[in-house]
Amino acid sequence: MANTQSKEVNLTKRVQTSKGPRYCPVVLSPNGRVKPDLVIVNGQSERHSEGAYYLEWRENGRRIRLSVGKDPQDATARRLRKEAELNAVNMGVAVVPENGDSGHRSIATAVAGFLEETELAKKPKTLAAYTTALNYFTASCPKLYLQDIERTDLLKFCAFLRDKKKQAPRSVYNKFENVMMFLKANGIRGLVGKNDWPRYTEEEPEMYEQDDLDKLFKACDAEEQLWYEFFLMTGMREQEVMYSYWSDVNFAAATVRVSHKPDRGWTPKAYKEREIPIPARLVKKLKAWKAKADKSCNLVFPTAGCNPKLDFLDCLKAVAERAKLDGGNFWLHKFRATFATRCLWASVDLRTVQQWLGHSDMESTMRYLKPSRSQKVRDKVNEIFA
Repeated sequence: MANTQSKEVNLTKRVQTSKGPRYCPVVLSPNGRVKPDLVIVNGQSERHSEGAYYLEWRENGRRIRLSVGKDPQDATARRLRKEAELNAVNMGVAVVPENGDSGHRSIATAVAGFLEETELAKKPKTLAAYTTALNYFTASCPKLYLQDIERTDLLKFCAFLRDKKKQAPRSVYNKFENVMMFLKANGIRGLVGKNDWPRYTEEEPEMYEQDDLDKLFKACDAEEQLWYEFFLMTGMREQEVMYSYWSDVNFAAATVRVSHKPDRGWTPKAYKEREIPIPARLVKKLKAWKAKADKSCNLVFPTAGCNPKLDFLDCLKAVAERAKLDGGNFWLHKFRATFATRCLWASVDLRTVQQWLGHSDMESTMRYLKPSRSQKVRDKVNEIFA
């Protein structure tokens, strides 16, 4: 005999609270409609524009949760439809689900779910990159459902990025790759061939010439000089410098580590920790800097309140302007490129440089294997053809 107890489907919204992401009940108006962006958090109504709506119901004793996108009225309709479907099945009536629940998943719902998972597993920069790429894709693609996406939709997406959004070839490639990752995560493969992928010219990494560094450091005060010498002499990425702790610096061994910071919710790229040797002159400066530093703060370069410094780039541009240099030729990653190139010119083996840089593959490190343009090399050329 069928169980005729009425089935209930709840509607929640996954939002960011002071205790982290939570699924919170929505707020309903007297007529049963969802009040946009309003949810119940700890018994109080709060406004949250972020996050997607979710249906929740129990099936065979197990809770089922389904993302239904960001539109409150669409989410309400989906809840009512799902509740009617479950109750019909409960009464022994055969039901053919509507498109939204039959595997014909809407692109909007899939995007919301993918971004929710990305937020949980990836860094904020990765989430921002996926969000931008998928926003552009949904703007260019007229299809409603995932299963309807075709090769031509992806080719039109590339053209949309190039012609409408005026994206550079490398940016077009990156956003196309992000969309392909989204489709793969939803079980969609094989829509495009190798020749359909956008192409770009791999630019040679730029490094600082010594003359520019001399002028830059001359315009720095003592604190600024330490910042940018640290970037230059460690080859670390911006966030790695931001989250460097004094416990990462080994003065006796003259090394600095890139390590996981669970107390600040930060992890190295690709979750790889590593150790980098540093020159004696940097060790000496760091010792002097630590002697004057706030002993209650574990960050090497903190701001007020022991927070990570977020404006290294802005400060670099300001120093370049002060030195009467073109600020457009100064950016933080260029220190990393200079570090890598100089190490390779000094005959440090590729595998070691790869380890110092924290690259996952040798190919990324090999990009910095480029000819030396030093005066010594020019003198040799002049000698050869004297």
